[in-house]
Amino acid sequence: MTAVLETKDLSSGYHGHPFVRDLNITVEAGEVVALLGPNGAGKTTTLLAVSGELRALSGEVHFLGNKRVDPLHKRAADGLAFVTEERSVFMQMTTAENFRVGRVDADECLAIFPELRKLMNRPAGLLSGGEQQMVTLARAITRKPKLLLIDELSLGLAPLVVKRLLQVVRSAAKDNGIGVLLVEQKVESALAVADRVYVLRDGKVALQGPSDEVKTRVRELEESYLSARPARHPRIERDL
Repeated sequence: MTAVLETKDLSSGYHGHPFVRDLNITVEAGEVVALLGPNGAGKTTTLLAVSGELRALSGEVHFLGNKRVDPLHKRAADGLAFVTEERSVFMQMTTAENFRVGRVDADECLAIFPELRKLMNRPAGLLSGGEQQMVTLARAITRKPKLLLIDELSLGLAPLVVKRLLQVVRSAAKDNGIGVLLVEQKVESALAVADRVYVLRDGKVALQGPSDEVKTRVRELEESYLSARPARHPRIERDL
């Protein structure tokens, strides 16, 4: 079976300098793959390269079996969705208007997050951070993507909200066959929903394996985090 996503010796970075190197990552349909690592390890850079927002310096990105060198909007048209760490809502618009502008069915969104029903007429700027992420995630899932990239969904959110969001991600992968590549700093939360894990260190894969196996290698995982050197490139704020 063809992987939804496959990178082959992928290197990418900024101003011609590689920030991630020789990455070989696969995501199958219906699978949640966690991409972990310390700050500055190259997690966001990897997502940007996979999405087409950042060009490959060498190696290849294959999406649905085809090598892709085109930009994000063209990959999105073929079924790639990208939930960034910035909450992608129109702050002055209501929740209902955010769904309408996003060209998604509000009822389908509410089926995913029923707690948003009472907030449909509230401006998105007045929603909590968790509620804004629910709007963003619901829009992405109801578009029925083949591949969903998620960058730091939990940033600044309470543990119960994070658990709720990641449960939805897990269900979307299982029920809709979406392949998910998830960047997450909360290691235990990520391991709870992931099928497989890649750990980046200094822009390379330092550890990989099934989630259950990686759970038994927590000390090795912690050492990868603690021994990591600071990022060496100025364009690291997207990885922090």
